[in-house]
Amino acid sequence: MIRALLLAVLAALPAACSGKTEGPCETLTFESVPYLVCTFDSAEDDIRLFLYDDTGAPFGQFDRLANHVAARGGSLVFAMNAGMYHEDRRPVGLYVEEEQSEMGLVRNAGPGNFGMLPNGVFWIDGGKAGVTETLTYGQQFTDDAPRFATQSGPMLVIDGELHPVLNPDGTSIRRRNGVGVSADGRRVYFVISDAPVNFHSFARLFRDGIGVPNALYLDGAVSKVYAPALERDEAGLDMGPIVGVVRQTKK
Repeated sequence: MIRALLLAVLAALPAACSGKTEGPCETLTFESVPYLVCTFDSAEDDIRLFLYDDTGAPFGQFDRLANHVAARGGSLVFAMNAGMYHEDRRPVGLYVEEEQSEMGLVRNAGPGNFGMLPNGVFWIDGGKAGVTETLTYGQQFTDDAPRFATQSGPMLVIDGELHPVLNPDGTSIRRRNGVGVSADGRRVYFVISDAPVNFHSFARLFRDGIGVPNALYLDGAVSKVYAPALERDEAGLDMGPIVGVVRQTKK
């Protein structure tokens, strides 16, 4: 079903040329830049956030997380770094895992991409997902936290508009990854560029290439993806928060 949804979306987009499809992931080219887009259904797929293992140490790498999931009868079918973090891998902003907050919501402007307001929160709860601007998220979740949430920044697309600070001629060119969510909260698009790209071009992919109303930047220099159906298991420096999709192994 998810593969059919992704192909239907991409087929309707003249600016996006689709390529190889394996499971939930599709390679495509948008404005001459290659991307990997992995699409999931928030009501059907088990999308989770991960940070620490049972000993309290950060997972850091996809293989450690995959082994952790497998030991509990599951299979990690996708994963990606999911938000900015300090040197000790603690999240820079809000992080919620199984309704437990590791870090609180950061509302103020600050240094770096994270502090480029408006920033936002990717969250999952009750079979729905969202990418929500930070202050709006704080008003929406006043009592109970969602099941999972990670704060990052900047927002790339806000209610159909590009982040006002993004420059089409921006000179910060690097590999980037982010997440966008459909208007109904069902389809979640995880995207990573396979070539360096600036913020404005990356944001246009979400708005004009995929067609989501809201999208959030997750990171740049450390962007990595785990997509075993495409034989992609990217290693490097240890990560902080990781988003993953788990499927139960058939007995």
